[in-house]
Amino acid sequence: MRQKPGTKRSHGEKIVKDIRRATRKQYSPEEKIRIVLDGLKGEDSIAELCRR
Repeated sequence: MRQKPGTKRSHGEKIVKDIRRATRKQYSPEEKIRIVLDGLKGEDSIAELCRR
């Protein structure tokens, strides 16, 4: 649900957003290149690459 500009978010929403941000996977440039090259090889489907 979108909020109107100028409205404040509840404390709980802020906590959930902070947790999501902190738990996201950070990929190094080397890992990103490896993933792209794996995709270009075409051995696995894009869905399979995403699951990994």
